[in-house]
Amino acid sequence: MLLPGFSLLAQACALEPLQVANQLAGARLYVPLTYGLEAHETRSASELSLTPRHAVGEDDAGLDMLLVCAPSPLPLSLPPSLCDWLRRLAGRGVVLGGVAGGTEVLARAGVLDGYRATLPWQRFDAFARDYPRVNLSQQLFEIDRDRLTCGGGTAAMDMMMTLIGQHHGQRLAEAVSEHFVCERIRPGDEPQHVPLRSRLGHAPQSLVEAVTLMEANIEEPLTTHELAEHLGISRRQLERLFKKYLQAVPSRYYLDLRLQEARKLLRECDRAVGDIALLTGFSSGAHFSTAYRNHFGMTPREERLV
Repeated sequence: MLLPGFSLLAQACALEPLQVANQLAGARLYVPLTYGLEAHETRSASELSLTPRHAVGEDDAGLDMLLVCAPSPLPLSLPPSLCDWLRRLAGRGVVLGGVAGGTEVLARAGVLDGYRATLPWQRFDAFARDYPRVNLSQQLFEIDRDRLTCGGGTAAMDMMMTLIGQHHGQRLAEAVSEHFVCERIRPGDEPQHVPLRSRLGHAPQSLVEAVTLMEANIEEPLTTHELAEHLGISRRQLERLFKKYLQAVPSRYYLDLRLQEARKLLRECDRAVGDIALLTGFSSGAHFSTAYRNHFGMTPREERLV
């Protein structure tokens, strides 16, 4: 389902993996149908147009999944016919997905209440305020029962390849990934990368500089006292800033950063767990394993088996 102003990249990342899955399997595992507000040209954000074959509500008797690809942010209003159609499809048990601004379309139609969902990071704050009944996450994508949502762009490809793996096996999903020369299929629980200044909003520059120093010193972590000295403020001032803007003490926030980096390394490379412990500032494998298990609910070695 294409809405005017949709992203061609997000649309292609959602649709092309299904076509390639068909090609590699030698069978029509997925049969795509294209919808628009009307069955005529729909212009993308880059001013190139696609022509959907069907208008809202047409030829949907055999539909089992509908992905809505829309701009972000959305226009102020949506046609009532679109929201009505989405609610009817939800009532029939059709799987509904939101790509980029498509998540907000589903939320406006009321079919995301009680579900985990995500969307492009630039809309997190506004979405959380406008749709408190949706369980917003900041991950790449969410697959929660019969709802699929993602942050748009290439996250749509990871979401669809994950879905292919659930439907037809991981071997086919990995073959699709290799076809697109993707290094790996990113799991949904990876956070979207949000620029530091956007993450911290209107926080003081000293806090931005503190987090920048942390991110630049993962292998040899600085103490809270050393951070404060670098910034020319007291340790107590630094702790107050972290508590006010990040709801954490500096040491806890720093540990979370290091563990997220460790998780990324465990998933992306085959270096020994002990080496990864040292690369992320842990003096011993035992300390690393305990901290990792406390944070993620599994040991580093178990992470590699997931």
